[in-house]
Amino acid sequence: MSPKGSTLTRRTLVRASAAALALPAIARHGLAAEPIRIGWLATFTGPLSSPTIGFDRGVKWAVEQINDKGGVDGRLLEVISRDTQGDPTKAVNATQDVISRQKVHAIFGPVNSGELLATTPIMARAKVPSLVAGVVNSLIDPVKFPNAFRVTPSNHQWDGAVLNYCQNILKVKKVAITADATGYGTSAHDDSVANFKAAGLEVVYDAVIDPAQPDITPDMLRSKNAGAEVMVSWTVSSGMAARMMNARAALNWDVPIVGHPALGTGEIGKLVNKPEYWDKVYQVGYRSCSYGPDGKLPKASQEFVDSVRGKFPLQDTSLWWIASGVDAMRLIAEAVAKTGSSDSDKIIGYWNTLQMWPGLYGHYSFSPTEHNGFLGSDVVMSKANTAREGAFDLAPGYV
Repeated sequence: MSPKGSTLTRRTLVRASAAALALPAIARHGLAAEPIRIGWLATFTGPLSSPTIGFDRGVKWAVEQINDKGGVDGRLLEVISRDTQGDPTKAVNATQDVISRQKVHAIFGPVNSGELLATTPIMARAKVPSLVAGVVNSLIDPVKFPNAFRVTPSNHQWDGAVLNYCQNILKVKKVAITADATGYGTSAHDDSVANFKAAGLEVVYDAVIDPAQPDITPDMLRSKNAGAEVMVSWTVSSGMAARMMNARAALNWDVPIVGHPALGTGEIGKLVNKPEYWDKVYQVGYRSCSYGPDGKLPKASQEFVDSVRGKFPLQDTSLWWIASGVDAMRLIAEAVAKTGSSDSDKIIGYWNTLQMWPGLYGHYSFSPTEHNGFLGSDVVMSKANTAREGAFDLAPGYV
């Protein structure tokens, strides 16, 4: 007998069965394990938000792929996102929230180095496993920050690729170096000026510029008048980069612009006054996200692009940002799967054993004394205006 007030019919049973089948496999099997909580801190809004567009797509895609297969030993990945707005103070608040209130097992981000300079010590004190997507050299220190592992190149590697291209391929002697007025930009500017001078090049002009500054012409004019043969740019702001290109054209100056990967973000194509103003711009790039002389991507990258084509846009961002988000989620999931635990010491201990881990973005090697894991030979220079599905042609001069 059914309870009073309810009637159990064939139609009810059919509807109940259909509803059960519509649930994820993990729910149908009665699994209720604690989720693996991942803090995802990034600049979702504001003038420095360009990289987050790509990173976030990679994070969501990877999590969906893992969860659709039942998660990790029956545990789903739960991403807890916070918008830091490019503000170190907001980044600190977001970090404290995901650690203290949300009880995350690992953190990816922030993706802006200026914010990471403020948040990395907080994560270290809490001993939360952290994947660092910032390039500032001081962010990685296995003694001070044993929980922090870099999954992008360091600023030293980026600057080395730019310096090598300017000196050995463009063969210039005089350079101008500019950066945005953020924690990242200031650090990148200082490192770059020191490295170029140490290599024997003359830095004829250098400046740290507010990324919201509406007109870059004065800085470009000073660089031109000083005899600069190349403009080195370290900014994540696509608006600032486009204004630099527009000012270069207005001054009838044909100098190359070389520097940060954001020089190739899809937003720049909408902001330059003419498409040709984007010519002779070369950005830091990666072998995994570069079309070779045969016009093809590496096999793993091409398979990924084929699998996501039509599911989310690729043309308005950089493939490496997406790939980095994918790798971060996979590194966290794999650490839990291999150790059978989401405890901080287990995740950190597993990452310390990785050697030439084959990520989508690059190869990573870590040890207890080395947390700069990105392979330097994976860093190259690309033609900034050649984006096809987020990837780029190698810059002129590479074999």
